[in-house]
Amino acid sequence: MKHRLTASDFFSEEEKEKIKATTQDVESRTIGEVVVMVVGSSDPYVEADLLGGVLLGSLLSFILTAVFFHSSIWSFVPMSFIFFFPSQWFVRKVIPLKALFISRERKADSVRRRAIRAFYEHGLYKTRKNTGVLFLLSWLERKVWVLADKGIHEKIGQESLNQFATLVSQGVREGRACEALCEAIRKMGEVLSKHFPMTPGDTNELPDAVITE
Repeated sequence: MKHRLTASDFFSEEEKEKIKATTQDVESRTIGEVVVMVVGSSDPYVEADLLGGVLLGSLLSFILTAVFFHSSIWSFVPMSFIFFFPSQWFVRKVIPLKALFISRERKADSVRRRAIRAFYEHGLYKTRKNTGVLFLLSWLERKVWVLADKGIHEKIGQESLNQFATLVSQGVREGRACEALCEAIRKMGEVLSKHFPMTPGDTNELPDAVITE
């Protein structure tokens, strides 16, 4: 996978258009509404900045005091304090490094919570038949969460939704995020068209373009 700097960079403009077209094609056969959202991070993870700053700052201080000050504790302590701030800034900016200081469980919970928040922020709960589906991709965590409104959830359950998320996650790891996401959207479309086929007078209630934050 390429290292992307921001959520807006995660997919190229060409890839965004392909995802949009796939979403529109799926929605032409179902009353379901599919929304794709990419976020840079699901949480600020302030504790990761602090922990990384402490550890990196202490390591730099240890090396310098060992080389130049004969491992003096009186040099190590003030240098650790001084190096903490640039180290904290460095960890905050270097996303792959910051991710090392966040547990797998913390990442998973943050992505799940961010998906729930986005579901309400972007009005997926407002569809007339409760058929909104959100694909949330979170860059820092390299995780995907698929969340569906109660109309769909009652038919297929979260376990099936997690399989769609796994499909996209694998594609992200393999460097083919767009292809995997489009495949998952099409598979989701097959499920939606079976349980929630298109009806006369149905309108497009949610945006089809990729949302980035």
